[in-house]
Amino acid sequence: MRRGLAALALAICSGTAAVPAHPQTEVHFQYGNLDNPFAGTTSGTVILTLQHASFWSLGDNFYFVDFSDDGGDDGFNEFDAYGEWYSNFSLGKLAGRDLGFGPVADLGIFGGLAIGTDANVFSWLPGARIAWRLPGFVFLNTDLMYAIDGGRGADGGSPPALDGRFVLDVNGLLPFRLGSQSFVIAGHAEYQTATANEFGAAVPASILAQPQLLWDIGGENGLLVGVEFQYWRNKLGTDADESALQFLGVWRL
Repeated sequence: MRRGLAALALAICSGTAAVPAHPQTEVHFQYGNLDNPFAGTTSGTVILTLQHASFWSLGDNFYFVDFSDDGGDDGFNEFDAYGEWYSNFSLGKLAGRDLGFGPVADLGIFGGLAIGTDANVFSWLPGARIAWRLPGFVFLNTDLMYAIDGGRGADGGSPPALDGRFVLDVNGLLPFRLGSQSFVIAGHAEYQTATANEFGAAVPASILAQPQLLWDIGGENGLLVGVEFQYWRNKLGTDADESALQFLGVWRL
């Protein structure tokens, strides 16, 4: 999973953790030198992302689709498409009352899926959420999910099937101002437990962190620019570690 489970643009315009006035759709452009952990090479990689978030009567929905290309011909990140979808059910909305207490704003349960075309991967991602209420944050969530491999395995043309594994993800958004200028710190960090593949080979635990710093240069025109730093320990189940700084541009539709 490349992203956290919350929409990083979910409530940038709302200024509070309350329901935003309208759904949020964004187009992202990223460029940076990313690693191919299987070949041990590094290439300049372009990623175009369509991202959407919206609330509904019982919770919220979020999805994104990444289109990536590193300009190479090694079979990795060549016009690859990868996407995730999550639907979260607010337990407070289901119960018809406020379940918040102390720093906890709400509790939730969600279902998700992840699909990748290049590697032919598919995963189911059921989980539970704690939504926190902390000063300054538009949102801050702790998500615990269980990743279930739904691919076809090595015989079906997918990567070797993995046993189930737990994933812990913390994601949030913190807007701030410096003088007359508006900025946003957003992103997520996730930990995946170790597991094994269908051949019994060990797959190590991994850490993926993707913090972002964005400067709102467009105001009502919805343009933000900044950087995303990606740290990935044991990237894609290998023993390769990645640290990469990427340019990030966001167009809020």
